[in-house]
This record gives sequence, C-alpha cells and structure tokens, in this order.
Amino acid sequence: MSSLPVYPWRCAPDGFATRRQLRAQGLRPGGQDVAAELRRPRRHRPALVAYLYRVDAAKPVRPMTPARVSALARANRARRTCPVCETDAGYVIPSALGSCVPCSDSA
Repeated sequence: MSSLPVYPWRCAPDGFATRRQLRAQGLRPGGQDVAAELRRPRRHRPALVAYLYRVDAAKPVRPMTPARVSALARANRARRTCPVCETDAGYVIPSALGSCVPCSDSA
C-alpha cells in the first residue's frame, strides 16, 4: 500500500492533474514524483489507478526542435514502410502481420 493520498474517481482536488491533463495545458511533470492517486473500483477486476501530479510544480513542454521533428518523421516513415515490397503502405504496418496487407495476403 502506498503512502500517497488516494481520491475517488473524478474527485481530485484542484491543483492536481494527470499526465494527459498536464499535456493539454502545455505542461509536463518535469521530474516530480507522483503526488496522489485516483482510484476507480471495478467489479470482479482490479481497480483502475490514475497518477496525479502537482500543477504548480509542472514545467512547460520542451519545444520540438528541427532535429526532433526530422527524427520523428523518419521513425513514422519506417513504421509505414513494408519490409517485403519496400513501399509506403500509407498506414502503420501491424506488427502481427509484419508486412503490408497485400504482401501478407499473398504469402
């Protein structure tokens, strides 16, 4: 059991936010530890847990540099390129298939 404050789902006090909520505000946790938890009970399954961070200790999101934009574009292009026919499929190739749909259907 953690020593963090635990709040019921949708009942977090002001000043706390999840990673996604911080990102929507243009912020990031910035190295701070988790400040609290939200718990949502579910029947017959473990509870859902969301970690909360302090908004006042959050830092601004780092800006995208030209090098990071280029690296991200290359990585996305590699995920769309079929290793069999070496063409851009126009979508991210599913790892379960390992190749674009036409190539996996013909195999």
